Amino acid sequence: MSSLDRVHKAEEQWRQTCLGEKPVPEEKSTSGIHLKVIYTPGDVQNIDFLEKVGFPGDYPFTRGVYPSMYRGNLWSMRQYAGFATPEETNRRYKNLLAQGQPGLSVAFDLPTQCGYDSDDPLIEEEVGKVGVAVDTLQDMEIIFDGIPLDQITTSFTINPTAAILLAMYIAVAEKQGVPVDKIGGTLQNDILKEYLARGTQIFPPRPSLRLIADIIEYCKNHVPKMNTISISGYHVREAGANAIQEVAYCLSSAIVYVEEVLKRGIGIDEFAPRLSFIFACGPDLFEEVAKFRAARQLWARIAKERFGAQDPRSMMLRFFAGTMASCYTAREPLNNLIRGTICALAGVLGGVNSLHVTGYDEAYATPTEESSRLGLRIQQILAFETGIPKVVDPLGGSYYVESLTEGMGQEITKAMDQIEQDGGMLACIEKGKIQQAILQQAYETEQIVQKGKIVRVGENKFRSQEGREPDLILQKADPEVLRHQVERLRRVKAARDEKKVQKTLGRVKEAASAGENLLPALIQAVKAYATNGEMVATLKEVFGEYRELGSV
Repeated sequence: MSSLDRVHKAEEQWRQTCLGEKPVPEEKSTSGIHLKVIYTPGDVQNIDFLEKVGFPGDYPFTRGVYPSMYRGNLWSMRQYAGFATPEETNRRYKNLLAQGQPGLSVAFDLPTQCGYDSDDPLIEEEVGKVGVAVDTLQDMEIIFDGIPLDQITTSFTINPTAAILLAMYIAVAEKQGVPVDKIGGTLQNDILKEYLARGTQIFPPRPSLRLIADIIEYCKNHVPKMNTISISGYHVREAGANAIQEVAYCLSSAIVYVEEVLKRGIGIDEFAPRLSFIFACGPDLFEEVAKFRAARQLWARIAKERFGAQDPRSMMLRFFAGTMASCYTAREPLNNLIRGTICALAGVLGGVNSLHVTGYDEAYATPTEESSRLGLRIQQILAFETGIPKVVDPLGGSYYVESLTEGMGQEITKAMDQIEQDGGMLACIEKGKIQQAILQQAYETEQIVQKGKIVRVGENKFRSQEGREPDLILQKADPEVLRHQVERLRRVKAARDEKKVQKTLGRVKEAASAGENLLPALIQAVKAYATNGEMVATLKEVFGEYRELGSV
């Protein structure tokens, strides 16, 4: 009798002796994968170790993209920040850097994201509310005043206007005397998830894809340290998708972007090493770890087998993760510190490359400096007090985790195959199929929460009886932000060379119409202090504006 047969026999005997006739409640992971009560070597007998698991830093990178992972370099701790005016944001960034944060992550307000200037009456209530307002190059100069761009890396949460904000960052570097080939960071720049989950899209999908390809092409030649896109599963997860859908939609979007760049005659290994990804860290600890491991394995196979990548770096799924705000509660908000810690732990055990911990007060307002600092401290305690970074992929080899990783991979592949059968990700978005699937999943999840089948401690179970919440010191919007921002914009417009501005905007329109790479023209317009809104309006003349399916 083989050792595996002995395990099977012993397991059966254990079930009869210890579990007996008493029924064991059925359990599923958060994404609906059926879970056994216990896992043994029999559950991983069909998983080829070298083919499916392997070693960190080796294909298919299931165990991590670098050989020594956190022994060599810790994950990058990036607390997402950006608030009110450029001056306030600059002050907060300097505070975070002084607290030990090695890189920056910029949050922009909705007008900036959607291509409006702060003096536009349509958006005056939103100026500086969920991020920093950026109208012209001067705002970007203030944000990074006294912060040498060759000594940090910066992540930009910006999508439809990513090319414009990148142009501003390049111009700031040049003004600081920093060669653009020395600046690095990450542009989110994932427009497809805007149609799916966020809604800040400006242009129709196809010209939006053209802008992304322009950025990838330009940075390949001029800004080689910039991660040109962070393909997002995070936002669709926060919108209601489960973990399987999160990865499936993210990787399917990545396929669209790769195919778009390949059309330009650029080889996969010329740009894929600078692709990155962003996922959510949820509280279902083991499922999240398995999700990250499965995502790395699947992307490695897609890059190699579908696109013919030869460079191992093209096959590495490097990812930023944020702890899920949607699992936080407004009731008993201090409990969110515990949730954030568990979510962050899932990211670290899953091999995250960069991490943000959501502020415990985010259900109420933009996080305060204190809550942002506590988010950073959670990461630092995990990094320096737990011993977790001493071993790569410490959960690797767990019968449960390896079996769950395989199961997640199979379910994600099924979802991606269905997207392919339906015409591909872009076609599914244009038909509204993915949007409907996310809404349906969000509805079903909320129904389960309402019924108490998913527990939210302090909200739908174990609610405190005091009838009041703790007094929180919340970040308050400064009513003077709009006035300050509009006054600065007026001063910039009064001081700039208007003929030069119009000339550079004309060049932007020419380049857009001719199908040229838009970055050189946008950089010149930025340097002339053309506004974000002016450049977007110019592009709208060529690209048009996005309209929802069925809208007038």
